Formats: sequence, structure tokens, C-alpha cells
Amino acid sequence: MTYVIHGATGAQGAPVVAALAAAGKPVTALTRNPDTVVDGASVVAAGYSSTEALAEAYRGAHGVFIHLPVTSEEDRQSYARNIVAAVRESRPARVVFSTSGAPTDPDTGGAAAILLSGLADSGVPHAVIAPTLYLENLLMPYVLDTVRERGVLPYPIRADFPVSWASHLDIADVTAALFDRHDVTGVVSVGQYPAITGPDLAQAFGAHFGKDVVFEPITPEQMRASVAPVIGEGPAAGVAGLYQAMSTLPDRSIAPEDSAQKLLDITPRTTSQWLADIGL
Repeated sequence: MTYVIHGATGAQGAPVVAALAAAGKPVTALTRNPDTVVDGASVVAAGYSSTEALAEAYRGAHGVFIHLPVTSEEDRQSYARNIVAAVRESRPARVVFSTSGAPTDPDTGGAAAILLSGLADSGVPHAVIAPTLYLENLLMPYVLDTVRERGVLPYPIRADFPVSWASHLDIADVTAALFDRHDVTGVVSVGQYPAITGPDLAQAFGAHFGKDVVFEPITPEQMRASVAPVIGEGPAAGVAGLYQAMSTLPDRSIAPEDSAQKLLDITPRTTSQWLADIGL
């Protein structure tokens, strides 16, 4: 049996493929292009829009790793329903779903909430990875170029807003562990604990680059304008909306009782360790 990985050539899926392949496990990479070559994996063309293609890819799988792409919320909700239908039909041995930091509260709705609710009702064994914010967001040109050119780290959070940051490498570590640890179910929170603030991030970047770096809060609208040329106007507006909603919260810290540290004995990378690991 194989492990089926959504977004296998993307920022979140590729490290999962690499982690499983390094462990000697058979991997099937789901991509939109059947001619794509993925090291350590066989390739199957299956898009989120086809329940039939997804069910065929999931059938007989030992594990399926799912996360939703950054696109319009309407498409994300449609994809979530298709994935749930495919899981119910094919019944893989286990599903691991990364929320990618999206809200899962059924009262607020949204694609991640639809997917989580559907998995819970499917009867298929599953676990949910719940990160807060990704360190890879800090590699966007509007952040990294500003760090390098001006010694300023801009981001749309308050300076005193603690966040349990995680990296895609941490998600891969936790996913690989959850495929082996069927006794761990429900939500596994992934991120640094205690949570850190924007100035803490800036200090880590400064130490890595050997220069003074200061943190600069920006507005969600400033972020939208900066990322729209990279990810598109619709997705950028959706991301800005999430940060606007986040601005009303006291923090984005994980709860230690359901953390990867406690449930899986996996400690996510510090910002400094992550910067070293990605060879920036």
C-alpha cells in the first residue's frame, strides 16, 4: 500500500513526500500534470475537482495527506466536499489533514471546517494537524527583500502578538509520525511553544544575517497589495481577511495539551533552526 500526498510538488506537500521517501515508504504524488516528475514517488494526475479521480487515487492507500490549495473560498469549499466524498467511497486506512492555519469552527463555516466535519462523519481513521502561521510566509518577497535591503521585517500582526510559528518541515515531521501512530487521533497542534512575537522573529533574522533587524507591523491591506501579484487578487483578499480577523484575537498560540510536543514528542524548529535548515 502507498501513501498518497496532495500538492506533492508544492511548498507543503513536497517536504511530506521527501520525509516519507527518506523513510523508505512508497509514495504516490497527486499532481495536475501526469508528466510531472517527483523524486521518490510515483505520480498520479488527480485534481481536486474530480471526486472519481480522487477516490481512485485513495483506494487501497495506507495513508492520505490532505491540505487545501490557496484559491477562492468557493473553490476550496467545493474541493473539500469532493475530498470528503472520495474518502467515504474509497475508505483509505488513514487520513491526515493539515488545516494550514484555516479556521475549523463549524459556526464560522469555511472549507477547512467542511472538510474536518466530513472526515469526522466518514468513519475513516484520521488526524488533524493544526498549525497557526507558517514561517515560510516570511520568505515572501515583500518580507525577505525588506529584511535584506532595509533591516526591517514587515508583517500584518501587532508587535506584541504571540504566535506559535511552524514550518512546512515541521508539518512533514508530524505527518510522517501520524501515519505510524494510529493511536493519536483528533487535533494535533503544531508550532513553537511558548509563542513568540514579531520582535522575536526580527531578532532571529538579524542573528542569521548578521545585521540589525527590527519588526514593523503592517496592515492586512498592505499585505494584500504585496502578495496579490504573487498569488492573485482573490486569494490575496481571502488571506488579508484572515489577518484582519486575527487582529481581534489576543494571540495565535497553540495549546500545550494537544501539541505535537506532548502527543508525539516532536518539538518544532525554532526560527533560527528553520533558517539554518532551509539554507537561506
